[in-house]
Amino acid sequence: MNDSKVILVTGASSGFGALTVRALAERGHTVYAGMRALGTRNARAAADLAAHADEHGVDLRAVELDVTRQDSADAAVARVVDEQGRLDVLVHNAGHMVLGPAEAFTPEQLADVYDTNVLGTQRVNRAALPQLRSQGQGHLVWIGSSSTRGGTPPFLAPYFAAKAAMDALAVSYAAELIRFGIDTSIVVPGAFTSGTNHFAHAGTPADTDRAAAYDARYKALMADVNERLAGLIPPDADVSAVADAVFRSVELPHGKRPFRVHVDPSQDGSEVVSAVADRIRVEFFRRVGLDDLLMPAASL
Repeated sequence: MNDSKVILVTGASSGFGALTVRALAERGHTVYAGMRALGTRNARAAADLAAHADEHGVDLRAVELDVTRQDSADAAVARVVDEQGRLDVLVHNAGHMVLGPAEAFTPEQLADVYDTNVLGTQRVNRAALPQLRSQGQGHLVWIGSSSTRGGTPPFLAPYFAAKAAMDALAVSYAAELIRFGIDTSIVVPGAFTSGTNHFAHAGTPADTDRAAAYDARYKALMADVNERLAGLIPPDADVSAVADAVFRSVELPHGKRPFRVHVDPSQDGSEVVSAVADRIRVEFFRRVGLDDLLMPAASL
């Protein structure tokens, strides 16, 4: 590559994030893999990352980043800028899934899910955007979810609600940042039931009494949500396609990047609904004379 970028990816210890940082680094970019608890919980992930960098001769570095803390987000971005003098791309990937009856999750648990999946992006944006705005260029990549507009199973409500909120935030940011030369891409994965730890690490309801009330009628359904979703996915579906979508968007020139890219082997309908919603947004902006706030590929 002759256009190497400096990239920060949140939630890079496993799943989409781990695949994405490796794919980007192997394309010749300088990549910072944001992870929390580098010295304890994610020490093994950080060591694996360093080994991968050495083996492949790429510039891939772990950086302490807990998206639930503003001071951590500030420090991570400051390290990147201190070492590289710039930050070109920010990939919002950090997230956490929960599984169980919506009623059985306490309000505090819902707040925790939003804290990671939604407020986490706001903290990192507040840390990074002053740098991107001062540069007059940059690229935000948001890892969304087809659950925002596609067919969705029950018992994942807090996670789905948080991903929908994140999507709405991304759409608003796109218009507010375009005059600073900052592009937006929303990568929309479907339900990949292998290659990630989403279901294995899913949180459960704190109110066990209410959860038990649902078990009599729904326990079997909750137990096999993952298997039901897996039945929709072709056997050749590869979770690395999400990372591929990220680096393809990153490597396109300014003004040519797609606003929304779907990677959904289960074809849950999100792509169809999003195409309509994004087209309506484009038409509305044109009606009120805000055409300049639209990316050239805003409706794709």
